[in-house]
Amino acid sequence: MLAVMVTRVGPYRVLLVDDMPAVREALAWALEDAPELKVVGQVGDGLAALAAAAQLHPDIVILDIELPNLDGYGVAQKLKQADNSPLIVFLTVHTDDVSRRQAIIAGGDAFVEKGQGWPILINEIRQLLSSRSNC
Repeated sequence: MLAVMVTRVGPYRVLLVDDMPAVREALAWALEDAPELKVVGQVGDGLAALAAAAQLHPDIVILDIELPNLDGYGVAQKLKQADNSPLIVFLTVHTDDVSRRQAIIAGGDAFVEKGQGWPILINEIRQLLSSRSNC
């Protein structure tokens, strides 16, 4: 019997969720240097994030905690209930252990502080994708 290997065609689809348009724009620009990642949507509140995820089917959601209408924790919890849930990377100004624990409980796959810089975020995403493909 032949084993069939499934390889990914095309870049991973990324949804950016942050209430600050300047952050979304800067992040989209930074991700242009990562050819394996493609920004497919940008939204600024929690309810819009759920709607965009349902429509766009992202592989990765980069998610702020502080959002209008539904916070990032609530968004992550709802997204992780889906059958083929995306990777959730919290990107936030919060640096405390309580926020980190809440992110994990909500279903976050990674937690990156905004002050660490875009290269750290991109590296974290690559590590997540690598560990997911090795499962």
